Amino acid sequence: MDDLPGAPPAVEPVPNDLDPFWMPFTANRHFKRDPRLIVAAEGMYYWSHDGRRVLDGTAGLWCVNAGHASPRIVKAIQDQAARLDYAPAFQMGHPRAFDLASRLISMMPDGISHAFFTNSGSESVDTALKIALAYHRMRGDGARTRLIGRERGYHGVGFGGISVGGIVTNRKHFGTLLAGVDHLPHTHDHAHNAFTRGQPEWGAHLADDLERIVALHDASTIAAVIVEPVAGSTGVLIPPKGYLERLRAICDRHGILLIFDEVITGFGRLGATTAAEVFGVTPDLITTAKGLTNGAVPMGAVFARQEIYDAFMHGPEHLIELFHGYTYSGHPLACAAAHATLDTYVEDGLFERVAELAPYWEDALHSLKGEPHVHDIRNLGLIGAVELEPIPGDPTRRALDVFRTGYANGALLRYTGDIIAMSPPLIIEKAEIDQLIDLLRQAIRSAA
Repeated sequence: MDDLPGAPPAVEPVPNDLDPFWMPFTANRHFKRDPRLIVAAEGMYYWSHDGRRVLDGTAGLWCVNAGHASPRIVKAIQDQAARLDYAPAFQMGHPRAFDLASRLISMMPDGISHAFFTNSGSESVDTALKIALAYHRMRGDGARTRLIGRERGYHGVGFGGISVGGIVTNRKHFGTLLAGVDHLPHTHDHAHNAFTRGQPEWGAHLADDLERIVALHDASTIAAVIVEPVAGSTGVLIPPKGYLERLRAICDRHGILLIFDEVITGFGRLGATTAAEVFGVTPDLITTAKGLTNGAVPMGAVFARQEIYDAFMHGPEHLIELFHGYTYSGHPLACAAAHATLDTYVEDGLFERVAELAPYWEDALHSLKGEPHVHDIRNLGLIGAVELEPIPGDPTRRALDVFRTGYANGALLRYTGDIIAMSPPLIIEKAEIDQLIDLLRQAIRSAA
């Protein structure tokens, strides 16, 4: 750790009192008995409070695509804080937000023309859902209020996001959510698609269930369908070949907006700016966050087609068109971080690295087939999952043991249910892929 510029002491004490911080998505009592604290980061690595170097196999939380503590991004944030720390976004603006919007639109699929800035993926999702509902009302089609999500979908933690999301544990404690929500079936089928490399051949027909939902509710009541092109947080569910194309066609046939939640897939994870580009399917709205700023400053963005924006641009020019926004929309520090992150992606050729490394990543992941209790392996781009057979009567325990053993041995993994999910920074080298998979292999064998 001594070679880390500006490194803290090799060992930092655990804070005297861990109790006041109510940690998100964490077993608080379990964690606070044996805390895992991170005190520094650079490149592909974290450093723990007890002085150990830990290989980051998850890009933080799917967000640090350009690696940790990138000098270009760090300097951009420092310089911006010294020049303009904050500017209001209501009835005011600052140049970097407009420059960033223009730059991002140039990276989007044809037809996407406007960006609305948020501060997280959750905010991006709720923003997109509100825009979709308001769009139909603006067009005199206000009966279109129904929203369609998908089983095993994750769309953040706002009330809109958990309503269209399909994770039971994220929904069950919070009572009545948004009314008028239905769900498509998820696309994962172990019997047909286990150990598929890349997109499965089987399952495009699952998109046709949207026709059943249309027949049940009538298209005139449905505003939008939202899906993750690749479902990340529920275990890396890869879309079958032709599935997204069929979903797009059905939405077009019935006048339903299609929203891609690209909070995880956006900005290089699959080797392009968006999964929409990779799959050749352009939605009406795209939600993003995470990789937009490399996780350095919270920021998200919703991208919309021209006709959606135009639907709001009517009436007296001095009146607000969309009554929605955030205090920190287009925050100056976030814009600086985003510009520097995009510079890094381009100048370091990181999206191209995904195409170069994806086959090696795929082979390394699938080398785990045959290890104890490995039930399935899935991958696309630089994202992958190893699904484990659950311990009877004790779900998630095996994956938790793998996660904890991996961390103790020097690798940060992520577990969701009994699935180990990985999404390393795009700067990863082949030797580090080997290291990560070897550490995962050891943890799987240890947990067996």
